[in-house]
Amino acid sequence: MSTASTRIPQQERSRATQARLLEATVDCLVEHGWSGTTTTVVAQRAGVSRGAQLHHYPTRAALVTAAVVHLTERRAAELRVEAEALPAGPSRLDGVVDLLAAAFTGPLFVAALELWVAARTDAELRAALLPLEARVGREMYRLTVDLLGVDERQPGVREAVQATLDLLRGLGVANLLSDDSARRAALLHAWKHQLATLLTPAADPPGSERH
Repeated sequence: MSTASTRIPQQERSRATQARLLEATVDCLVEHGWSGTTTTVVAQRAGVSRGAQLHHYPTRAALVTAAVVHLTERRAAELRVEAEALPAGPSRLDGVVDLLAAAFTGPLFVAALELWVAARTDAELRAALLPLEARVGREMYRLTVDLLGVDERQPGVREAVQATLDLLRGLGVANLLSDDSARRAALLHAWKHQLATLLTPAADPPGSERH
């Protein structure tokens, strides 16, 4: 058997090992929080040896940030697929906001929030998390613009999109300690009407001419 033919299965096994570690990390963050998400616990949950875990992710900060990247990319792909089933027209905005709201109450959001809080007093985690959060923030903004199908060059569109994400993030935090679904539904209903107005291009004033 050639070296090339044996390398491919090894690469596949390596990717599978990494995937198990990353999925197990997110599960641990959701169930046990940052303090309970040790590399030993993650390796045991993933069914991976400590040596293999350290080979791929030598520190806990590297492991948890890689897990957030992994799940963020997967969830973004899922959102795009789910959005393809939404109808065109005015009702599409409602569907997109609902999809995004669900994302801010799911396991990825809970895991990320655990890291945000821990990073306040953990210098190593904070250093690893800051560039990741900047990247995730940009990607979530870009995803929202694409799903809504809006032109961010129009005045006010960028602010409206960012305000939507900030609102959804805040509602997600409020929902962590108690079921906040009723209040969240009412606020989202009101915001959808506001957002539709903010994202609708202003009509030219009477008597104006386009050049």
